Amino acid sequence: MEFCPNCSSRLVPTKEKTGKKTSLLLVCPKCGYKKQALNNKLAPKVAKVIQPDPQKLVTVIGKEEQKLRTLPTVRIECPKCGNRLAFAWQVQTRGADESSTQFFRCTKCGYTFREYS
Repeated sequence: MEFCPNCSSRLVPTKEKTGKKTSLLLVCPKCGYKKQALNNKLAPKVAKVIQPDPQKLVTVIGKEEQKLRTLPTVRIECPKCGNRLAFAWQVQTRGADESSTQFFRCTKCGYTFREYS
């Protein structure tokens, strides 16, 4: 890591193309000072920033997937129809230091309700 001799800001490695040759420069983002990196073998690598796609992280359970009966069942009374069997799963909806929320879906009417622990 190197710093600008003019303003003491951190120099950022950037690539510069001149014709067919690409060289690595250390550039000050504040004052524009440029310095040639020693050589490309000893110069720091330019990091590539990858932004995650939020749509890939969200799981959507559609109508067809809801018909699959793969979740565990528990004996709890449905507040809507009074059935005493429901599918159960847990989700961490609050902070990591707090307990998770338990969700239930009635096996008879499909009503989804939750219980805070």
